[in-house]
Amino acid sequence: MKLPTVLSAVAALAMGHGAQAAALPSTSATITYHRTQVDGVSIFYREAGPSDAPTIVLLHGFPSSSRMFDTLLPLLATRFRLIAPDYPGFGQSEAPPPSRFAYTFDHLAETTNALLEQLKISRYVLYLQDYGGPVGYRIMVAHPERVRALVIQNANAYREGLGAKWSGIAQYWADRDAHPEQVDAFTSLEGAKARHIGSSPNPERYNPDTWTDEYAFLSRPGQREIQADLLYDYRTNVASYPAWQAFLREHKPPTLIVWGRYDPSFIAPGAEAFRRDLPDAEIHLLDAGHFALDEKVDDIARLMIDFLPKQPE
Repeated sequence: MKLPTVLSAVAALAMGHGAQAAALPSTSATITYHRTQVDGVSIFYREAGPSDAPTIVLLHGFPSSSRMFDTLLPLLATRFRLIAPDYPGFGQSEAPPPSRFAYTFDHLAETTNALLEQLKISRYVLYLQDYGGPVGYRIMVAHPERVRALVIQNANAYREGLGAKWSGIAQYWADRDAHPEQVDAFTSLEGAKARHIGSSPNPERYNPDTWTDEYAFLSRPGQREIQADLLYDYRTNVASYPAWQAFLREHKPPTLIVWGRYDPSFIAPGAEAFRRDLPDAEIHLLDAGHFALDEKVDDIARLMIDFLPKQPE
């Protein structure tokens, strides 16, 4: 049976002004779950959609995993091939101790890129969220010819996007041993909850299982050490902002920005800042938090379905 297609009216993006948008078709029939060895580490990934369709690589944030895309995959699987990996130390992927695996963003990007090469995926759209930003931006810079387009969802690349909490984290970067309270806050239950709800006026839209599950993950043996290393290494991402901005300015990849305005970590000015280097970017500030898919998955899917077919193969 031929997969359903979106009605032409959907392209009008009838969101807001009281308009009732047509329901998006979806399918979960093609979603599969895989595990493979990449550079000696067991890596888990989700896959969905037709194998010959344009590919989207979905890169998750902290402290989530590819599970954060569970509601998005069926909405896109009618027309895209989707690959959503878990980084080492996250989700269902192996979490070797820091003595055996260096938890840096350089290394996460290298492993993720190695997975894509192992799967023989050489042309793709990158969907970047939170930690998926510094992972994906590194892949983008290393392999610009492979990137068809970017979908940026609260994946910061500008200093004006850093929320108030980053001033405390900067103290941790300056003297790691003197500020263990930053790791405590970063791996706490309250921190996990705040990342989802942020300042949203609609807390009833958020499933508490998301942050309790994430806190359970962060409470596993060895996780504090892994996440402390990555939090410390995050300083290299801020230092890389000028280089990433220069790349965007030079290469101007087609870019869709879907940004939750209630995010306390990466605030809305970080979305608007992309206009400096990507004046043609399509930017949407959504009434959602850091994990905008929690509240606006249908809107994000609709925007992607409208935006991506316009981009060259």
